[in-house]
Amino acid sequence: MNNGSSTERIKTGRTTRFTLVMFFLAALLFAGLILNANTGTVSIPAQEVFSMLLKSIRLSIGNLFTGGSFTAELDELINARTASQILFRIRLPRVLLAAILGGALSVSGYLLQVFFRNPIAGPFVLGISSGAKMIVGLTLIFLMPRTGSFSAAGLMVSAFAGSMLITLLVLLFSQKVQNMSMLLVIGIMVGYICSAVTDFCITFANEHDVVNLTNWSMGSFSGANWEQVRTSIVVCLPGLIAAFLLSKPISAYLLSEAYAASMGVPVKAFRIILLFVSSLLSACVTAIAGPVSFVGIAVPHITRVLLKSSRPHYVIPAVFLSGAVFCVFCDLIARTMFSPVELKIGTVTSVFGAPVVIYLMIKRRAMMRE
Repeated sequence: MNNGSSTERIKTGRTTRFTLVMFFLAALLFAGLILNANTGTVSIPAQEVFSMLLKSIRLSIGNLFTGGSFTAELDELINARTASQILFRIRLPRVLLAAILGGALSVSGYLLQVFFRNPIAGPFVLGISSGAKMIVGLTLIFLMPRTGSFSAAGLMVSAFAGSMLITLLVLLFSQKVQNMSMLLVIGIMVGYICSAVTDFCITFANEHDVVNLTNWSMGSFSGANWEQVRTSIVVCLPGLIAAFLLSKPISAYLLSEAYAASMGVPVKAFRIILLFVSSLLSACVTAIAGPVSFVGIAVPHITRVLLKSSRPHYVIPAVFLSGAVFCVFCDLIARTMFSPVELKIGTVTSVFGAPVVIYLMIKRRAMMRE
């Protein structure tokens, strides 16, 4: 009886903490959305932001149920004043893109950490982002000049191919190397090789292509539009749903592969799906915003500390919200700290994410000594 009631209390405590953390993160995300919407060279009062957003939502719902009879009124709202154009055409798509891609990149990092059972694993550190950058660079430098143009979908396919290539390469090394610290070093070296190949190709590229690749490779949410927001939702939403549906197999896999197999989890197929979903999410982020560093490593760790739990069905939705909050506020800093000069998003995420990685490495080394 005592054991049963104690277990029930622990379960209730976890659920309560999860609810509070999710509410806290949702409140932070909402505050970040409003701050991003009304902060900038042209300041838009929060009350005015609320008013325009509520009216646009009402008109959008009206369009949904009346077959588009409110379209002209919605266009008039967007084009009525400079403030509304800045909100709907620049700031709103940018902050939504930052939230979606930040959440997706964080979930991608969490899945890689599960796969390698290493809290320092992530798309950037393991060289996966560098692989995506290499293939996108080859596409921009050699293929785009011949075709004349290249769509966002084409860049996403290129980024996905690069992500999968390096992921599979790191996976092959993981079969030979049992020491995860050594695997981490190998991933960093693979990243350097990919960067070297990219730099070699830049030597033979024309100035215009070099500028395009340089701007893309530094990472930024500037220039975001509604088409990119729609693309990110279409690509990331299935990946995020798949990640959440994998919660139960992940719980078993975290204990051991043998235990997962005994629970009926097809381990080989599960590992392939895990890699595929992680690569899909990181490729979407890399293709649209460029390589964004340290988000995939730092955010899952911060989230686990907040939750005080490693249960995947708690961690995955919380990681997504944490990543969205992290990138929304980092983008706000990048956009406003030295205005009108804008920092690249990777610069800001590195400043806040790198100390977390250093802490993880020191903590891991201390645990190994014990």
